[in-house]
Amino acid sequence: MTKMKTNVKFFAFVITFLGMTSFATAQKSYTLDNKSNFTVAGTSTLHDWEMKSTSGTGTASLTITNSKLIDIESLSVTLLAESIKSEKKSMDKVAYEALKTDKNKTIKYVLKSAEKVNESTWELTGTYTIAGVSKVYKTTVKTTVTKDGLNLQGSNKITFTEFGMKSPTAMLGTIKTGQDLTIKFNLNFNL
Repeated sequence: MTKMKTNVKFFAFVITFLGMTSFATAQKSYTLDNKSNFTVAGTSTLHDWEMKSTSGTGTASLTITNSKLIDIESLSVTLLAESIKSEKKSMDKVAYEALKTDKNKTIKYVLKSAEKVNESTWELTGTYTIAGVSKVYKTTVKTTVTKDGLNLQGSNKITFTEFGMKSPTAMLGTIKTGQDLTIKFNLNFNL
């Protein structure tokens, strides 16, 4: 009878331990915080330019165990197109025309898959929707587990034409924007 009680206690311990272990590695939902930032950078015949936003919203389903990122199950980010601003209102206006913000109010990113490269680098494959056009890109990101969740940093090079946009011009066409753009992001996902 004593041996039976010992076995029951042992199995109860094993079940409890396994339950705690699976709980420790369970995926959790994280939300994009307001310290995240987005930058769009490009060139023109006059000077290089940059537009920024801190108004993104998003969620991610992540598995973090022992301060290590184990899995990125899902991730999505939405940015109001007209939240991206430069230091000049005239530049913002032509940018919003290029983005067709009258019909396309948001810029979106939705993850399709994530592959771990090493402890701090992942390759994400996801869909950007800009100016109403969706394209799939691979993005190499640097990941850092924080006390509240995860920081992701990376960038993508795109062109206006890939998203059906015309390069903005100013001053009756004397100032022309280059075709190439760089989208940079520094995202904080917290519990």
